[in-house]
Amino acid sequence: MSASLIVLGSANTDYTVVVDRHPLPGETLLGRDLIVATGGKGANQALAAARAGAMPVFVGAVGDDAGGRAMLDALGSGGVDVSSVARLTDAPTGVALITVSRDGENTIVVAPGANGRLDADAVVTTIADLAGPGTVLLSQLEVPLDVVHAAARAVATAGGRLVLNLSPARDVPEDLLALCDPLVVNESEARATGGASATDEAGAEDTAQTLATRCRSVVVTLGGAGAVWSDGSQTGRIHAPAVEVVDTTGAGDAFVGALAAALSDGRPLADAVETGVAAGSAAVQWLGAQPPRR
Repeated sequence: MSASLIVLGSANTDYTVVVDRHPLPGETLLGRDLIVATGGKGANQALAAARAGAMPVFVGAVGDDAGGRAMLDALGSGGVDVSSVARLTDAPTGVALITVSRDGENTIVVAPGANGRLDADAVVTTIADLAGPGTVLLSQLEVPLDVVHAAARAVATAGGRLVLNLSPARDVPEDLLALCDPLVVNESEARATGGASATDEAGAEDTAQTLATRCRSVVVTLGGAGAVWSDGSQTGRIHAPAVEVVDTTGAGDAFVGALAAALSDGRPLADAVETGVAAGSAAVQWLGAQPPRR
């Protein structure tokens, strides 16, 4: 039986410090206590998809260390299938260094570790075993681009669908963009990819429509303003509710994971974007990339 949702991506140990403001270059600031938690865009999105009702299979890599064991425990207890995660002895689990200011904005530096050692051939074999018609493959770009590209081709061959979160932004081949259904970008990623401004509703719609000529569909996220989507023939806008922002870390991942879960359940793109906006709005109300365990 094929998996309805496969999440290919990164898994990190997050080290977070809250500060009054972000330091200037060369400046040292005192922050609050260090918070250590599980994170990584792939792991965050897999957990978000599980919270939205999906049963995702996570494909990634961790080190044979305490961080890797904690990650597998967090994913497994959160409803994610971790049987396809590689456990590497020659690389540590990835690490993210995060500072969060009082207004909820963050800066992040990632040391990929095991995430950068994913093997394309092994991932393709896994995707071929798991994917079938209707399977959704969700990926980001914190793992090697050649791995994502190979996995995208594998899921397309199986009759599945690619959801690509173009984060962190980088140049990707046009044939990879052409498989995206949807390509998910924020305002800065949209500008980097489409060369147009997405800083307001009209600009976001123009950018989504332009990118939709290169992809099967596109979603442009607008933070607290919601998101715009286009499939080439139709374009729509979903507004976000007003909420108190505690920390924006992981909000985009919550959006994408919930969106992919809705698509894997067979829901149309507009409904999936609405589900994603609701999840992203909830995510900014807690500290850290993943919600506290209940």
